[in-house]
Amino acid sequence: MAEKGKYIYDWPRPMVTVDAAVFTFSGDRVKVLLINRGSEPFKGKWALPGGFVGMDEELEDAVVRELEEETGLTGVQLEQMRTFGTIGRDPRGRMITIVFMGIATEGQTWIKAGDDAAKAQWFDIEELPEDMAFDHNEVVRFAIERLDINSRKTQD
Repeated sequence: MAEKGKYIYDWPRPMVTVDAAVFTFSGDRVKVLLINRGSEPFKGKWALPGGFVGMDEELEDAVVRELEEETGLTGVQLEQMRTFGTIGRDPRGRMITIVFMGIATEGQTWIKAGDDAAKAQWFDIEELPEDMAFDHNEVVRFAIERLDINSRKTQD
């Protein structure tokens, strides 16, 4: 391990987070898992489960940890989907998030809010909250397109 502080530079560094776009299929309906934020910024707004990556934590471990802490959900296979980093997406400063995507199968859909999530809830993708926290409206729309629901329905 490198000596602490050996490679510290003067320029500002962005913060890094991970988010989980987790879907489930209920009959012919598709649902996405959202949390209601229990703290600022965006307290009371719906968002994808997620949070900060620890300094000694792999991205995959961080997203699994955040998903479990905020929703109680475990065992969902998650794949890195895309990075979002639009300037101004978070009022706390320059924030880059790596979004992971997964599908919760039958028996994996029990959820319970925890950590800094006031609520956790499955939302039908046709009835999403209009004004989500951060840029999560855009992130969820992108994930829905990536999900390719039509090909999923033809496989059933």
